[in-house]
Amino acid sequence: MSFEDIADRANGDRVPLSTRERAIGGAGVLALVALSALALATDVTWKLPAISWVAFGAMALGAPLGARAAAADHPLEPVWGYGLASGAMVTSTALFLIPQALAQHGRFGSLGIAVGFLAGYAGHSLGHRFTHLDLPVDHTAAELTVHALAAGAIIGAIYGAMPSLTSLLGIALVSHKAPAGYAAARRLAGRDRSVAVLALPAAAVGLIALPVAAVGVTPSSTVRGLLFGVGAGVFLHVAVDLLPECTAGSETCPADAAADGHRLRDRLRTHAAVSSVVGGTAVVLGWLLIG
Repeated sequence: MSFEDIADRANGDRVPLSTRERAIGGAGVLALVALSALALATDVTWKLPAISWVAFGAMALGAPLGARAAAADHPLEPVWGYGLASGAMVTSTALFLIPQALAQHGRFGSLGIAVGFLAGYAGHSLGHRFTHLDLPVDHTAAELTVHALAAGAIIGAIYGAMPSLTSLLGIALVSHKAPAGYAAARRLAGRDRSVAVLALPAAAVGLIALPVAAVGVTPSSTVRGLLFGVGAGVFLHVAVDLLPECTAGSETCPADAAADGHRLRDRLRTHAAVSSVVGGTAVVLGWLLIG
């Protein structure tokens, strides 16, 4: 019996969990459309709607690939899927997110990274309690939403100082949004949860950046560094959490691997290490070629 079946039985006549997940994702998209139109009508620079939709499109690109991959039976598919995605996410965090936090404020940017990473870990560890409750948002989707909201707040506040839209900005967004969408969708689909809920974290950058820009909020460098750091730390935790671990009970390796002897487990661990390095290397090559 799937998680959705259990939740739906507990809900009785209430709206099924999958329906609510799709509703949450759809609400995020509709809100982004409305805010984009409002931003353009109020003379907010066109860069912000463009950034918001590129971020949305990058995650939306990875999500269906992850959902489709969840049905694969080959033992190496989940290892390489998670390895490539998490390796790319860790590397793009180091190349794009952490430098932005430190550029805003060195000390509080560093503090924010630690706070975000530990908050992500604490939320993940304590989040098991919430699996017994009727909640429509998976913890991975919630963590990605927090990261996107933190980043969007700063992007909206400093939009006037942002450079023109370049290939480097595009690769910065795609290199962590697309792998995050893939890995989160694969995890959700593996639990029989709807991947449509990922439309919320995909849209979250614009959901906060556009209204912040319209209001004209200009936080201090301390606040900017702290928020950027928190966003980077949360995302780094998500990336590390998705690194494939071929141990008993791990969702990133086949369930029967633990019972099949050391040879298969060692083989899967080798592929896990290689795939994560390949994912990180791909981001570095794009960064060097375009930057």
